[in-house]
Amino acid sequence: MEVSTVNGGGGRARRLTRRLAAKSGTSRQLRVRRSEPGAPPPGDRFTTAARMRWLNEASTSIGTTLDLERTAEELAAYSVPGLADAAAVDLLESVLRGEEGERVTGAAVPVTRAMAVRSIAALEELEPSPVGQVVDRRERRETLLTTECLRNGRPVLVSRMTPQDYKRVAPTDSAEAAMRRQGVHSYLAVPLTARGVLLGSADFVRAGDRRPFNRADLELASQLASIAAVFIDNARLYGREREHVVSLQRSLLPRATPRTPGLTVHAHYAPAVDAHGVGGDWYDVVALPSGRTALVVGDVTGHGLPAAATMGRLRAVARTLMMLDITPDRLLARLDLATRDLEDDQVATCLCAVYDPADSSYTIASAGHPPPLLVDADGTARYVDVPAGAPLGAGVIPYDPLRVRGPAGGRLVFYTDGLVKTRTDDVDVQLEGLRDSVARMAPERLDAGGPLTSPRRDDGRFDEAVLLVAGGHELPPGVRLREWDLPSEGNSASTARRLVTEQLARWELADLADVTELVVSELVGNALRYGGGPGRLRLLLCDDRLQVELADTGPDLPQIQHADVSDEGGRGLQLINLLCRSWGSCRTATGKIVWAEQDVPRGGAAL
Repeated sequence: MEVSTVNGGGGRARRLTRRLAAKSGTSRQLRVRRSEPGAPPPGDRFTTAARMRWLNEASTSIGTTLDLERTAEELAAYSVPGLADAAAVDLLESVLRGEEGERVTGAAVPVTRAMAVRSIAALEELEPSPVGQVVDRRERRETLLTTECLRNGRPVLVSRMTPQDYKRVAPTDSAEAAMRRQGVHSYLAVPLTARGVLLGSADFVRAGDRRPFNRADLELASQLASIAAVFIDNARLYGREREHVVSLQRSLLPRATPRTPGLTVHAHYAPAVDAHGVGGDWYDVVALPSGRTALVVGDVTGHGLPAAATMGRLRAVARTLMMLDITPDRLLARLDLATRDLEDDQVATCLCAVYDPADSSYTIASAGHPPPLLVDADGTARYVDVPAGAPLGAGVIPYDPLRVRGPAGGRLVFYTDGLVKTRTDDVDVQLEGLRDSVARMAPERLDAGGPLTSPRRDDGRFDEAVLLVAGGHELPPGVRLREWDLPSEGNSASTARRLVTEQLARWELADLADVTELVVSELVGNALRYGGGPGRLRLLLCDDRLQVELADTGPDLPQIQHADVSDEGGRGLQLINLLCRSWGSCRTATGKIVWAEQDVPRGGAAL
């Protein structure tokens, strides 16, 4: 049935009241007083123009945001007391998941969730379904009137409630008793439908000496529901778009941070509430050879799917370059070229740092990104004065690196501008606010992403944000690191062999001495021949890996050569390639580094 009217008498009394009012001259006065903007419309006793004004105000009071919960609350709030003494709004679970909603079939009973409840002070003891509770009406033996409204997609009207109607309106026995006790006498339910799809329902009741609902109220409530349903559907579509962008964004970010020697990294990403604010922020943490760790944060200008796609491409390029152990300044220069090759003509800011556990230092380079925040163990916070290069894609290179020691027990905080951005303050005020907030924050809360949840003076964070908190510490028991400066004379090879052999004996890895001596001899020989002499030798034992690294001042990176049977040389790197798990090289500001890595037999080291 489209309209269910129970005990709808009283029409003669109302007509008599109107005639008496007309004779006494009070009818016109009543219309004028209640036709003021925002005044509650008294149903069929109100002029058509006044009802239109009331509905027009509804379209400005409902749907002020693109949030489903807020829109439902605004619908309930606008209905009370203008239309009803109490109102409740339920939305379909499928709508809250961003799905299309339900087609009305007359058979299925959709599952809903209570989203908003509003009442006058006299009805505060009513017991509707609690906000947030899932309402599954399929479990009730009795057919609720709200269920009929949802099943058929048609409004339901009960002008005067009978004892049986209370059972078909109240969700529980206690709620039924509360309705009787507080004098609820009239009920109205309307579906929330947009584009022919059912989104939910709205329930209204009247109590006390207020006149019952009639067909004019039903028409008014249906029009109000149509207006609200459009806003609810817009919020659903907007939320679905946001979820798609956020899902893409999260899929392009690291799932977890790797274990790195001497460094603990806590990474946090917070999407924007606004779907158009999501898309361009990223971070990455990469374990490099010889125990170093690369950290990068970036922010693509623009938002939405195009920014997310650009971010994914830049992160892939950055990760590849970091895996090649390229220094931060050279990495940003390569990223600038890659950004200029993109068809989207977008630019991005980026901050790259490499942590070295040997001296607890960070080598940092910036491409127009906000400076990192260095926090001492005592809570003192200050910004690192990294030379700010041009953003990626601007074509202004090179970038200047800065080397800074990490404080013992302190933190280095990387972030994107969404963490500090406001609509009113300039950048200096924003950065100072972040510094003060971090300085007062306990280290545990900082590691847990406290700056992302700290209260703001303005209207809150409206852009997505990335937070990366890095803290250096002593090397764990499973990691050993030694470094030596080799002499530049001709005996540097024998010195290097002796140093690594003695160190492996202390680590009870004598079985690896033969291969390690060969690797060291080859690296030193190449440094003497092509690199201007050997520099610093590093030996790193990290769990089940042993890495040997040698620095020199030569600009050319070594490559495996094709050696004939009669050639006396050219086989050193071939042997390293066969005997070691992996090897590689990278350029530095003063030359290059060549490294090789071996597997450590299980139980082979005493640490």
